[in-house]
Amino acid sequence: MISRILVATDGSETAWKAVKYAAGLAKQTGAAVTVLSVIDKSPLLAQSIPAVAAPTRLIEPVEDYMRQAAEAYLARAETLCRKSGIKFKKVVRTGHPVDEIVKEATKLKAALIVIGSHGRGAMRAAVLGSIAYGVIHREAEIPVLIVR
Repeated sequence: MISRILVATDGSETAWKAVKYAAGLAKQTGAAVTVLSVIDKSPLLAQSIPAVAAPTRLIEPVEDYMRQAAEAYLARAETLCRKSGIKFKKVVRTGHPVDEIVKEATKLKAALIVIGSHGRGAMRAAVLGSIAYGVIHREAEIPVLIVR
C-alpha cells in the first residue's frame, strides 16, 4: 500500500511531470505527498548572482537565489496538490541531491520515490539523469519510479 510518496523536483519540465504523476497517484491511493527540492552546494556555487538577475534586485549568494527558486517550484506543486485535496508537505534541503533524496525518503518512511528521468543538472547523462541514476543505485530499500 502506498501511503507516503516523496517526489523530488529541480524545477525542470521533467520534474514537473514527476510532480503531476505523484499527485495523480496520491489522489488514487490516498497517499500523502512530500515534495523535496535540494540545493546542490557544489564548489561551482560559491559565487553570487548579479543584481539584475536576482528577484530582489540585490547582489546575493547563489544559494539564496537557488532557495528562492526552490520555494517557487514547491509553491507550484503545493497549488496542484491542494486543488486535488492531497495531503502535502514541502521540504528544501541543502547538500548532495542523491544523498538528500534518499535520506528524506528514509526519514519519511516513504513507500515510493518519484523522480524525473533528467533535469537541470550541470552535466546531463545521455539516457538517464545523474541524480535519478544515483537514487536508483543507492542501497535504499524504497522503490523508485522514474518519470520520462
